[in-house]
Amino acid sequence: MSMSYSFEYIDIILLAMIAGFIFLRLRGILGKRTGFEGKAPSQLKEVLKKVNQEQTKKINEKFDDKAQNEFLKGAKIAYETVITDFSDNDNKITTSRSLLNNEIYNQFNRALKERSSRGHYAEITFIGVNSATIKEHKKIGNILNVTVDFIAEVITCIRDKDKKIVSGDPEKIKKIYDTWVFSRDTTSVNPNWQLVNILT
Repeated sequence: MSMSYSFEYIDIILLAMIAGFIFLRLRGILGKRTGFEGKAPSQLKEVLKKVNQEQTKKINEKFDDKAQNEFLKGAKIAYETVITDFSDNDNKITTSRSLLNNEIYNQFNRALKERSSRGHYAEITFIGVNSATIKEHKKIGNILNVTVDFIAEVITCIRDKDKKIVSGDPEKIKKIYDTWVFSRDTTSVNPNWQLVNILT
């Protein structure tokens, strides 16, 4: 009887030793919990953010033919958006606000307030952009400026509060010529360009 008890104690000790060995192995593999585990996701996000920034920077440094073609597609849309927003009948800048830097926005806003104070409003039908060509592109520090020549067709007129035509012709297509300068910070992850100058 005492011999069987001895074997039972030995079995218990062996099991305890095996359990302790497994625990130590798991601890060595998995590591201790130190309270740092929760920071791993945020660190991963920071790494991914830096990788994305580096990729964007490399893309921005190359304003090759492909990049220029993509830019012109967006520039045509921006041009129509700005022209239509400025020339509609509410005398307010709304849909194109994000496309304008503060200086251009303030210029447009002053002109629209003056138009509104006279009791005038505009009407416009945008026919389309005939052509958009890059006149020049220049990088100054991190800022890339691109000058674009636009030729477009619109139907537009200005009416007074009695709906009488002050200028323009609501029945005639007018060809317009503009030279605009767009700009963006090439180090920014924001891909959007802004209108920073109107030359003609």
